[in-house]
Amino acid sequence: MKSVRITLFGTQPYDRESFERIRSDYGFDIRYHRSHLNAANAVLAEGADVVCIFVNDTADAETVRQLADMGVKLIALRCAGFNNVDLRAAAQYGLSVVRVPAYSPHAVAEYAVALLLSLDRKIHRAYWRTRDGNFSLHGLLGFDLYGKTAGIVGVGKIARELIRILRGFGMKVLAYDVRPDREYAREAGFEYVSLDELYARADVVSLHCPLTERTRYMIDERAIAQMKPGVVLINTGRGQLIRTEALIEGLKQQRIGAAGLDVYEEEADYFYEDTSDRIMDDDVLARLLSFNNVIVTSHQGYFTREALDNIAHTTLQNIREFAEERPLTNIVRAEFETV
Repeated sequence: MKSVRITLFGTQPYDRESFERIRSDYGFDIRYHRSHLNAANAVLAEGADVVCIFVNDTADAETVRQLADMGVKLIALRCAGFNNVDLRAAAQYGLSVVRVPAYSPHAVAEYAVALLLSLDRKIHRAYWRTRDGNFSLHGLLGFDLYGKTAGIVGVGKIARELIRILRGFGMKVLAYDVRPDREYAREAGFEYVSLDELYARADVVSLHCPLTERTRYMIDERAIAQMKPGVVLINTGRGQLIRTEALIEGLKQQRIGAAGLDVYEEEADYFYEDTSDRIMDDDVLARLLSFNNVIVTSHQGYFTREALDNIAHTTLQNIREFAEERPLTNIVRAEFETV
């Protein structure tokens, strides 16, 4: 196998630790950068054969062109989503793109349930109250999940784990996917319906689809108007699945009963960084954080030891296939489009 030089962008200490633990198994030369890839700093990849990026890195057409000019041949995503890569530009300039399609569906599914339970039973509010000596139950009333209806948008590996968990709570599950697997639905005990019907019937709506042109801002004013009053909205997928201004209006009108957001449409300037020492200049995010029935977390649904190990192994295995000129198991093509 030929020597391969890899540049990792958007690297946090835990990323470096997980890759360093297994790097000797592959023999690759890896360089780490904290900064997020974009057209302004693509020069940091000079000398690399492979660029490895995460969700807040940007591989738009100009960045891809620069990478190609420097001799980069592969963009290795260490995540499942690929909306931050211009796939057509990559194809035009001869760069292959690979991803990690399933690093730990259990982690993200369990995290979606954690958000749901925290919002339903007001655990986040109770935690701060009791620390302040306030043991009143006023304002902490929740509801039983048993017998309620969950609407799952996008039925991939994560959603299948979530459906299994929610069925364990005794919930009825409705789902929408452009490629419904009705045999699996019968086995797992849920029903495929249209998006309109899902919005109208679900007490909880959870988003598990990739961000594409078809799904961008799918949760907008129209979608929220169709939802049951008091619906709980969970998003552990991609921030731009939701038009945030529409969500805020839905919260103000009490159409949305609560929202659990592990992603945000303009998260790149904040998520994975400590910004506590400066004034927040994102008015929309600040408004979201002001609602006591909203939980915003920093894209941490995937963040378990098992998931980090799986990401590192799959990413380096993808790169090994490239280095050995074998077919790329997890290649992403420009025509890839799904809900």
